[in-house]
Amino acid sequence: MIEKIYKYSITDDKAVERVIMDDNINYIHMVFNKNDGLPEHFSNSNVYMTVLRGVLSIKLDEQETHEYKKGDILQIPFKTKMKVTNLHEDVLELIVVKAPAPSK
Repeated sequence: MIEKIYKYSITDDKAVERVIMDDNINYIHMVFNKNDGLPEHFSNSNVYMTVLRGVLSIKLDEQETHEYKKGDILQIPFKTKMKVTNLHEDVLELIVVKAPAPSK
């Protein structure tokens, strides 16, 4: 078999799953319930966030919090301060791709 298969959870429970972590990319599956999210941090690579369901509330650098919904894809530059939160009742589900993969 040439291809390699990866799986992520189908869940409504909070999850941060590092599905693919190699030298090329990091591919991360995230699920957040209301008021869950990630602590404020700086992006350690170019980040691409795909909203699979729910509404993403995200604050980047000194901007106001912006909201994105299912089908939106965000590109966030390297070294951007970010705070990711689900401020809504519906479950938030994201795929996050970091490319190139952050160096250790």
